Amino acid sequence: MMKVGKQIGLFLVAALILSGCSNSAAGSGSSAAQTETETSQAETERVGETAVTSLPQIDSTKWQYNSEDKVYWQTGISYCENPADENYETLGIFIPAAYMNAKDNGDGTFTCKINNQVAVKGYTAASAPIVIPVNTPGYSAMEAPTDYVTDSVSYTSAGFIYVAAGCRGRDAGAPAGVTDLKAAIRYIRYNDGVIPGDVDRVFSFGMSGGGAQSALLGATGDSEDYEPYLTAIGAVSGVSDAVTGSMCWCPITELDYADEAYEWNLGSTRTDLTEQEQTLSNGMAEAFAQYINDLGLKDSSGNALTLTESEEGIYQSGTYYEYLKGVVETSLNNFLEDTTFPYTVETKKGPRGGGRDQGGQKPDETPGRGDKAPNGDAAPDAGNGAPDFYAMDGVDRNLSTGGVTLSGTYETAQDYIDALNADGTWVNYDSATNTAAITSIADFTSACKRASKEIGAFDALDESQAENALFGYGDGTTSHFDATLAELLKDDATYGATFAEAMEKTDSEGKTVTERGNMYNPLYYLSGYYDGYQKSTVADHWRIRTGIAQSDTSLTTEVNLALALKNYGADVDFATIWGEGHTMAESTGDSTTNFIEWVNKCLK
Repeated sequence: MMKVGKQIGLFLVAALILSGCSNSAAGSGSSAAQTETETSQAETERVGETAVTSLPQIDSTKWQYNSEDKVYWQTGISYCENPADENYETLGIFIPAAYMNAKDNGDGTFTCKINNQVAVKGYTAASAPIVIPVNTPGYSAMEAPTDYVTDSVSYTSAGFIYVAAGCRGRDAGAPAGVTDLKAAIRYIRYNDGVIPGDVDRVFSFGMSGGGAQSALLGATGDSEDYEPYLTAIGAVSGVSDAVTGSMCWCPITELDYADEAYEWNLGSTRTDLTEQEQTLSNGMAEAFAQYINDLGLKDSSGNALTLTESEEGIYQSGTYYEYLKGVVETSLNNFLEDTTFPYTVETKKGPRGGGRDQGGQKPDETPGRGDKAPNGDAAPDAGNGAPDFYAMDGVDRNLSTGGVTLSGTYETAQDYIDALNADGTWVNYDSATNTAAITSIADFTSACKRASKEIGAFDALDESQAENALFGYGDGTTSHFDATLAELLKDDATYGATFAEAMEKTDSEGKTVTERGNMYNPLYYLSGYYDGYQKSTVADHWRIRTGIAQSDTSLTTEVNLALALKNYGADVDFATIWGEGHTMAESTGDSTTNFIEWVNKCLK
């Protein structure tokens, strides 16, 4: 039995068995009897679990109905007893009508009972997966729905239960966002049997900062590290907050060494650094190499992946280097295999952040003042003309200059390769086998993945990045968090004291920024390098996609996450998508359909 949290007051045991014999459309006069929802303190028992909370369960008499999409829905449902921000900490739930027997209450609402007899795309009310979008670009807050969410129909028509939970953002300070999402998952489990859906089939999905928090839901299930924060907001206790699967597009993770990874991978593409800046960049790149050598990652054959010193560049050799070089070549060769020539390069103006299907902004929508893009820079259309993402289309981002420009139509694969090699040969192509190899990671980076951020890509020296706000303290302040950068700058007259102070400060729960950083690092729970290893319930299934050309983060970020998961024993579907940037990158098809098909593959 899972640990039961501190009890509050008196509790009742609710044994609810809801079933129906046939499905009836809303307003058809179904004979289903109205059932009252317990509004007193309740304790719901499942196998091996006991939910403890004073929150009421979802009221079965207050369902609304969307007749066009055939979906029953409710919003404004509180998922914690003591919300830190009532504007965010509620959820909405959207359910295929086939899973319900409904009685029209005559006031626009319906009383519903579960119908276990009807299947939708092979799922029933008892087996339907529950999907949770994490639309938090740049770790921003996610608004709770207050009305019907049109995007839900993509999932309900597939037989899924769609749960849209609001959560606090970076301005509340880590770990607020993931804490809220965990509380929402616990609340859904507390309603097992009250609503359709298999609470042991929960899948999260998100992009960028949302992809990172989706990854955290997948890696930190049931971690004791979050308990003080969950207790503070009055989350349901005694039930699991783990998920079954995690979908992550371009997840911005591994923040403890993200700055160092950026310098190791993209730092060589800068040409205007001062001697002091170059020394700092080099030191960070060397620190990343040491980190990789201590991390203990292995390939599929069990070979240790490490970096070794090299004559060209900083630690640009070794088994880890060759593995990463292979990732680039696989991405390019998959593109060549999947592409029919003539091929026309298109600049894909995809949705910002989590995407339209997660409630994200459409390209022509203007974000609110102060919004930032997932990489912490000013958001698209915020007045700086920054593109939504960079897809090897000749559009520079921020500091990014140079590199190849691909545009127009290429008649043959050889023409396309020639364009990649316009500034010098770094791709060797064999037309007989339609395969390519690259000369080096540095050459690939120079051509296709140039730095768009300054030193301190995530922990900016002036604390201007989104991640600096993320590790602030919920009062509008920002904070440094990179321990390696703090060490390298300890004697620096300008930044040394500020970094040192940041590393010592604690939050309301007595946690340092390093401890909170661990809670926001999936690898902390996946690698024996860290103390959190095997101290959480890790999701069984993972799907990770990233645009290989993005300059938002190092090439190593998603690769390390995928490797750590594979080493942990998880089922991992990982791919880098050639020519794509910081977006919901897919080699074929669209992100929503591919996500749904992946969930089906995991469960059927």
